[in-house]
Amino acid sequence: MILFYTYILKCSDNTLYTGFTNDIEKRLITHNKGIGAKYTRGRLPVKLVYKEKFNTKSEALKREHFIKKLSRKKKIELIKK
Repeated sequence: MILFYTYILKCSDNTLYTGFTNDIEKRLITHNKGIGAKYTRGRLPVKLVYKEKFNTKSEALKREHFIKKLSRKKKIELIKK
């Protein structure tokens, strides 16, 4: 069974990036090689600070969308849990 993840990265400039993937380790490597999301390319290195597991891509995408709407303060509260 393939699992899907919604994740938050902390960038070198202290901004936060939220995304989803089905291979969290590979995605983190991709981001840090500078071939991930355009947003993270100029903010390397990035560090994984939060992840959630889901059984379906749809669930992970919905959670990503929800988290992206949160304020920075709420995202930091989520990370600290």
